[in-house]
Amino acid sequence: MSVRVGLAQLNLRLGDLAGNAEMIVDAYDEAVGAGAQVVVFSELTVTGYPPEDLLLKPAFVEGAALALERIAGHTGDVPAVVGFPEDSGAGGPVRLWNSAALCWGGTVRGVFRKHLLPNYAVFDEQRYFVPGTEAGPLLTVDGVAVGVSVCEDLWGPPRTADAAAEDGGLPSIVGGEADTSPALAQVAMGAQLLVNLNGSPYRRGKQADREAVARTRAAALGVPVVYVNQVGGQDELVFDGSSFVTDAGGQVICRLPAFAEQVAVCDVPLTGEAAVAGGVLAASPDPLEEVWQALVVATRDYVRKNGFADVAVGLSGGIDSSAVAAIAADALGPEHVHGVSMPSRYSSEGSQTDAAQLAANLGIDFRTVPIEPAHMALGGMLEGAADAGPVDAGSARDSAAADLTDQNLQSRIRGVLLMALSNRFGWLVLTTGNKTETSVGYTTLYGDTAGAYAVIRDVPKLLVYELCRWRNRQGDGERIPQACIDKPPSAELRPDQRDDQSLPPYELLDPLVEAYVEGDLSAAEMLDQYGADPDVVHRITGLVDIAEYKRRQSPPGPRITAKSFGKDRRMPITNFYR
Repeated sequence: MSVRVGLAQLNLRLGDLAGNAEMIVDAYDEAVGAGAQVVVFSELTVTGYPPEDLLLKPAFVEGAALALERIAGHTGDVPAVVGFPEDSGAGGPVRLWNSAALCWGGTVRGVFRKHLLPNYAVFDEQRYFVPGTEAGPLLTVDGVAVGVSVCEDLWGPPRTADAAAEDGGLPSIVGGEADTSPALAQVAMGAQLLVNLNGSPYRRGKQADREAVARTRAAALGVPVVYVNQVGGQDELVFDGSSFVTDAGGQVICRLPAFAEQVAVCDVPLTGEAAVAGGVLAASPDPLEEVWQALVVATRDYVRKNGFADVAVGLSGGIDSSAVAAIAADALGPEHVHGVSMPSRYSSEGSQTDAAQLAANLGIDFRTVPIEPAHMALGGMLEGAADAGPVDAGSARDSAAADLTDQNLQSRIRGVLLMALSNRFGWLVLTTGNKTETSVGYTTLYGDTAGAYAVIRDVPKLLVYELCRWRNRQGDGERIPQACIDKPPSAELRPDQRDDQSLPPYELLDPLVEAYVEGDLSAAEMLDQYGADPDVVHRITGLVDIAEYKRRQSPPGPRITAKSFGKDRRMPITNFYR
């Protein structure tokens, strides 16, 4: 015996209650038309995930309830399991349940309320929700009892179905930790199939973790697991979908594609039954392809969901701006990408020709706006102002300050020009800083940080190179000129400048930044682990600390690592801890 389950992996529009309801109804009809006996959607389907402080607005929650009524009213005999925020009726700001509505026959027949509310990494659910306490109700689908849970509810130490039966389904201690997953009680109540609604954002390696949890849970409890996730970009987060089904033995028998909307059906065999051939089983993407797709989808959705069609990218001829332009061309189509070269007196001829070649390879618009007139004018104005102050032009300190001032001035002129083009033509400006340089403050506030979306903000420098090489291997010709990949990285803001004059080699810098930012290691722990020069380690950690004010004023960008700047990492700007 099997149950034909419809998996609705949708790219929802956060806050578009009417639009999401229409999308849900259409997906329901598509799945029912394909023979689904139950249709499962993702977490907070009606609103999109995460709605954040929209949940503090009573009118928003009321609007979500009305949208759910419309969705439920459309259902026939086939149940739909739909996520929504449910008002508990309690007073105060934390008054909601994160719920899954069980809808059929034109109405909501039951509600499951999420038990485990994550409050770590990018998750803030205890700010808005109170936990559910009931394991039921179970949903009956053609005589089969189905347990429903929401996202985090699936994660927890597993135990066997026999152990659950022995203690009546009450939580037990496994490895010294109580298993609080409602799945245990649901199986004890007779559930033969578990469905789990998710709003699980992407990070590198996340899908393997998800499947490992579901496979372990299925095998331990002896029931199949259906895992449905949303897809698409939402500010800093990007959702990869990658919905899947395991059989009762823990084998993955269905997997939807990553980073693509799809409504599919899967015949899910119950305990002891053999898997039915013919279901969707998309291959997991190559790790570099997966990151590239995440950046493409995040960029496309940020631009289009915010009402823009075209983007502008400052092209320096370097690796970072080349990667951003290539991602934007894949995301939006080359006709919607405008590359702007803004050479200064220090820009090499090679960098200018490399930028032009990149634009030609990608097929994007390319224009050149030299900054020398503005550089001379503003430099002269600043020189007049500086002459009025106590500056000793002969001192090494003041010479270095003047040099840095001039470098930042060039970057800020470029930022002004890009924003002016944005105003003139309605283009959204993409910034080009990578995670490594953003970490140590190797950016100019109001200069190369000026823009709306930071495409590679969470991509370490060495990974930028890997991604560009991967993109050039995809069979549609050399997209990023080899010269852009091969040249030593340089901001070209003073004569013969190279990054390695200001920073350690990226082969050393990337691991140190990862250890400090993502691993939360102290300088002493980093010295023990990496054996690096103590002066280098203390310098890098100091640079990361003092650059917090810059990052706080920089645009958002898609999260691809275990800890990105923004929702993941919230450090005080005024901070004396070293």
